[in-house]
Amino acid sequence: MNNIKFLSKCLLALLVISLSTVNISIAQDRLKEMPGYDQYKKVSPLIRSSIKSGQLKATWSEDGKSFEYYHDGHKYRYEVEKKNLVDLGEEAEPASTPWWWRRGGVSRGRQFPSADSPDGTLKAFTRDRNMYISNIDGSNENAITSDGNEKTQLKYGIATWVYGEELGQNTAMWWSPDSKKIAFYKFEEKDIPKYYVLYNQTQIQDSVEIEAYPKVGAPNLPVDLLVYDLESEETIKLDVRNGKPFSDDYVGTYLYDIDWSPDGTELLFHSTNRQQNIMEYSAADPITGKTRVIVREEWLPSWTENSPEMKFLEDGKRFIWTSERSGFRNYYLYNLNGKLINKLTDHPFEVYRIIKVDETAGKLYYLARSGDNHMKLQLHRVGLDGKGDVRLTDPAFNHSVSLSPDGKYFVDVAQTHDIPPFTNLVNHKGNVVAKLAKSDMSEFEEIGLKKVEVFTFTSADGKTELHGMLHFPSNFDPNKKYPVLLSNYGGPATNAFRETFAYPNALTEYGFLVVNIDGRNTRGRGKVFLDDLYGNLGVVEMDDFAAGVKSLYDRPYVDKNRVGAYGTSYGGTTAATCLLRHPEVFQVAVANSAVTDWRNYDNIYTERFMNLIENNKAGYEAANLMNYAKDLQGRLMIFFGTSDNNVHPSNSLQLIQALQEAGKSFEVQIGPDKGHTRLNVDRMMEFFIENLIIDPPKNAGTIKP
Repeated sequence: MNNIKFLSKCLLALLVISLSTVNISIAQDRLKEMPGYDQYKKVSPLIRSSIKSGQLKATWSEDGKSFEYYHDGHKYRYEVEKKNLVDLGEEAEPASTPWWWRRGGVSRGRQFPSADSPDGTLKAFTRDRNMYISNIDGSNENAITSDGNEKTQLKYGIATWVYGEELGQNTAMWWSPDSKKIAFYKFEEKDIPKYYVLYNQTQIQDSVEIEAYPKVGAPNLPVDLLVYDLESEETIKLDVRNGKPFSDDYVGTYLYDIDWSPDGTELLFHSTNRQQNIMEYSAADPITGKTRVIVREEWLPSWTENSPEMKFLEDGKRFIWTSERSGFRNYYLYNLNGKLINKLTDHPFEVYRIIKVDETAGKLYYLARSGDNHMKLQLHRVGLDGKGDVRLTDPAFNHSVSLSPDGKYFVDVAQTHDIPPFTNLVNHKGNVVAKLAKSDMSEFEEIGLKKVEVFTFTSADGKTELHGMLHFPSNFDPNKKYPVLLSNYGGPATNAFRETFAYPNALTEYGFLVVNIDGRNTRGRGKVFLDDLYGNLGVVEMDDFAAGVKSLYDRPYVDKNRVGAYGTSYGGTTAATCLLRHPEVFQVAVANSAVTDWRNYDNIYTERFMNLIENNKAGYEAANLMNYAKDLQGRLMIFFGTSDNNVHPSNSLQLIQALQEAGKSFEVQIGPDKGHTRLNVDRMMEFFIENLIIDPPKNAGTIKP
């Protein structure tokens, strides 16, 4: 689980939270006869198409005088100065690239095995643990390493699954801009514990994947960066640890985000110590191998951001750097020589993303969390001298923008959780000059769909205000009592509450309320805010989720005696933990692909948030679900895939074993030859209907806090 790199995990979280459309043709046998199925079958397919969105995706002309967009099956051009809209005729909007391909077009956690040179004449590739270079057509193959093999356990030009998953490395080789040098990884696996994942167990013969997957406390793979010079035919080992051997004790344990400087004279990279509370951005001389530190970040109370957003200016020497050193993400202007030129922002809120750097005007345009709450992004403009910061959007809404090339206008898509998108053209002063589109909710209202409600509550620490979202069925009756389902991912620096328009969760149509809750795991509220979570995964955020559910008790339509939780991956951990640690709140849970003991998970992710195990044995024990197996009082379903190479099957098997030894009743569903995935939603809903509607636990609501 990673940082931008949080991307794949955050997308998984969004899928877990939404679950708004399900293929009802694959319903389980019993589900079709259960309460709510007919209502779900009737309404669920209508939800996502119930609103004609007013969100436009604008493409500006190079001169900034016009932009084009698609809407209602037509393509339009808007001429800005003339305020003239031209209908270009019927034309379907091109399909967007799937998110899994935007992630790099390579399998999760893996790296591309080859890379073409920038000039298009050569190909670098890895094969059988060694690096090769050939002509682009594969001819004239030349091995540039030779000692990579199973015996030495050395490998070149390829990284590990953990480097791919947690540090976002989808390649392990990097051409210089002039195509004369190639940098690549070297890993040594011989002393590293291996994990064996079985595949094809439903076939006559199975197979096995052997992965160097360092878990908490295990040795790390020694890693180096090498550079091969095609002209001299020499390979240089970069001094990435200031002459020291590989060790977990200092910066240089992890090397990632490798790229060449814009002029190709240096190789740039990030490195951290094992604890990940110190991160350095460094440059290496590809000829001498010597390195120097450009920027050093420390956050000793917990962890640093592994991959801060950055952007080079046109001269290839200055760059904008994002740092949390003030306690909030802010922008800084640096020179590649390591000199801080200017602090560009100094906000008590988080900057979010760079939109544009206008060097001619000396301006930076960026989004920041400066709205009415931290999920309402706003467009700002500030000088590259750090002066004149101004917010250009209405803080009552969340905004996404498309800025014109000259910075005079931007197309603004505004929305909130309960106001669907509308699009305006706005000038550089923040004034609306044209209303382009708004969403049509007439079908939403005709169906009787209910808007999602945002609520606030106080965290388990008794002092922090947090947010939740409550979803209602279309036939909601406030005079009835409803069972509640918590749908949370819950991992560090993720968000359940959001201010993009929220469609009601389709699972409510079975007769449930669905709730999403943010705890002190929430991204966007500053670094200090997250420090409470450090070393306390499975405790701090889970206590807050329970507090969020309790805050709904005073609503007469909420049945506090019938509360369930579900989720996948970290969400599976959330579901199981809530049931086991808070039986006074939760009666039923479905835990999919859950981490049940953080010692089972990879060290890069886990140690980032939990500290090293020798420093936090109590924290690891507090999060170990096997310690709570004897306390199970509700009803639990466990699901895992037998070929999960992310959250290994051992997690679920250990919990199953502990529950069996404790004499507890529970249910297990297995995905034969399935990887890191979630249980069939229909089977999950059978379980919830059986245990929260048809036959709730007899002790529901009687357990003391």
